[in-house]
Amino acid sequence: MYVCLCQGVTDGQIRDAIYDGCCSYREVRDATGVAKQCGKCACLAKEVVRGTLAELQTACNAALPYPAEFTAA
Repeated sequence: MYVCLCQGVTDGQIRDAIYDGCCSYREVRDATGVAKQCGKCACLAKEVVRGTLAELQTACNAALPYPAEFTAA
């Protein structure tokens, strides 16, 4: 689904940016260009970032013998 119509950024591209190493909304915004023009999509983009980081944290904690933490900014 498109999150940012101005830049043509989808939720999949946001997730891919996180899987490629982005660890915060700011890093995702810099990597994808989401919310850099009108900003109306910022809330939805942040929601996708938080959800994806939470999923990764859950998956990593289940796979590791010690807790790992990500900070969702």
